Amino acid sequence: MLRDEQASPEQIEVLRRMTPEERWKAARNLYWTMRWHKAAFLQSEHPQWSREKVEEEVRRIFMNARS
Repeated sequence: MLRDEQASPEQIEVLRRMTPEERWKAARNLYWTMRWHKAAFLQSEHPQWSREKVEEEVRRIFMNARS
């Protein structure tokens, strides 16, 4: 993991104070925000694509993603 990818002590403390439900909501919000950003990027790269094509490609990308 790169240094700038590591959580700071302050971030870790905030996460520790969160309830499991709050952490789940934060993770879910991050996931859907990243999907929205990926869709916006794809639409800007491929303006000729329909909304359905963009959504299909986002689904494909996220289904094949590996961490």
